[in-house]
Amino acid sequence: MAATILIRSQNKQQWNCSHIFCTYLKVVDHYENPRNVGSLDKNSKKVGTGLVGAPACGDVMKLQIEVDDQGKIVDARFKTFGCGSAIASSSLATEWVKGKTLDEALEIKNTDIAKELSLPPVKLHCSMLAEDAIKAALADYRLKQHDDQQEAVRASN
Repeated sequence: MAATILIRSQNKQQWNCSHIFCTYLKVVDHYENPRNVGSLDKNSKKVGTGLVGAPACGDVMKLQIEVDDQGKIVDARFKTFGCGSAIASSSLATEWVKGKTLDEALEIKNTDIAKELSLPPVKLHCSMLAEDAIKAALADYRLKQHDDQQEAVRASN
């Protein structure tokens, strides 16, 4: 006998939840209650911004990180134009990068995001976008730090 669970969403809808549907509940949760939506100051030297897109489906993802003086990611924000799986992947990615060093954040893989959200194969590109957005934000932050160091060297000469 298959177990069913009664689920009530934020908008008060109820569903009988089969096992297959329950695995998708994390996507629904992150879609209906996205974490860390918004923007950080892109001009700040402490903020890295990654903007990536998937031409095949039209999804666009902006993910930003804020890094403290010790090299830890202290904040993350996202804005995503896309499906529920893309929004969920962005939301989860911002939760996962917080508190990590830059190198630790670089270790977050799309396969980990897809597994956590139980994304079906047709939605794997959403988790790939999230990984790419993290990498792009880290690269932007590192570029700003490199430019800042070059400026300091020029000023001291």
